[in-house]
Amino acid sequence: MSRREALGFNVRAGSICSGAGGLDLAIEAALGARTVWQTEIDPHASLVLEERFGVPNHGDISTVDWSTVEPVDVLSGGTPCQDMSPAGKRAGMTADTRSGLWSHMATAISILRPSVVVWENVQGALSARATSDSDVEPGAGPVGDGPGGPVLRAAGRVLGDLASLGYDAAWEVVSAADVGACHRRNRVFVVAVAADAGGECAQSAVRAGMTVRTDNQVSGQNDPLFRQ
Repeated sequence: MSRREALGFNVRAGSICSGAGGLDLAIEAALGARTVWQTEIDPHASLVLEERFGVPNHGDISTVDWSTVEPVDVLSGGTPCQDMSPAGKRAGMTADTRSGLWSHMATAISILRPSVVVWENVQGALSARATSDSDVEPGAGPVGDGPGGPVLRAAGRVLGDLASLGYDAAWEVVSAADVGACHRRNRVFVVAVAADAGGECAQSAVRAGMTVRTDNQVSGQNDPLFRQ
């Protein structure tokens, strides 16, 4: 039995593209959760995860049989950002890109059906192009306008896929400076709750999402950019 389990942390959390576990630690702190599994392929990051959490690492998300994975109450992920970041080539969230691995997280959500989903990524997700088979936003649109017609953005694809899967989502851009860092490092956070979810975990996630504040100190629930 882990220390957090012994202390009564019964909300189970799993993470995708776990990195060094920073988002996992935030989920544990914000929602009173305990991490029960992770997925990470980088050998150095995996060593950090083993030291910090000591839970199963399922490795490559493209090969995981999600029907065999322990169900969780909260599923979080920071899927690859390289194709959405201004520092990269901006290939977008499309087929055969690293950022396109979001599709595997969507598959995990559809099978595991967590009460709460948290997705984190670079601010470029708001502008990077995407393609999607979502029932909400099929094909290449109709979110945003480009010179060649409507354009679907990566964040729009994520929100559309979540809606298709039965989740109500809210999102906000948060800067590292908001929590005391000496740089901006803006990140998009999406908090989604299953429409049929109940219990303290889901309620805590809603409260956490609705109190996110941007660098201009506008609360999410009053910000026109904060989508519900």
